[in-house]
Amino acid sequence: MKVQIIHNNRCSKSRTALNLLTENGIEPEVIKYLDNPLTKDELREVLKKLDVPASQIIREGEAVFKENFKGKDLSEEEWIDAMVSYPKLIERPIIVKGDKAVVGRPPENVLDLIQ
Repeated sequence: MKVQIIHNNRCSKSRTALNLLTENGIEPEVIKYLDNPLTKDELREVLKKLDVPASQIIREGEAVFKENFKGKDLSEEEWIDAMVSYPKLIERPIIVKGDKAVVGRPPENVLDLIQ
């Protein structure tokens, strides 16, 4: 079954998750979401597989969050729009396998998905 990792190579947790996959014999499709941002439909699909609302995968420590969204009560669609416009808001890494996905924080969450 195909495995994807929504990945930022500058993130140590993302690199660790990718290494866990390869160490377990999995060569995932690497989606560099900062270079090729997810579409609204792709993001909705990932959220469905994670089984969480968009607000739960927002990186609140990012400057773009603090400058534009801190203290705001956004709807699901508004958060999706925000993540499409500002991909840095998306928590990383996210590993997708079939109809399930996990956030790789901690990276060991990856093992729950692939075992």
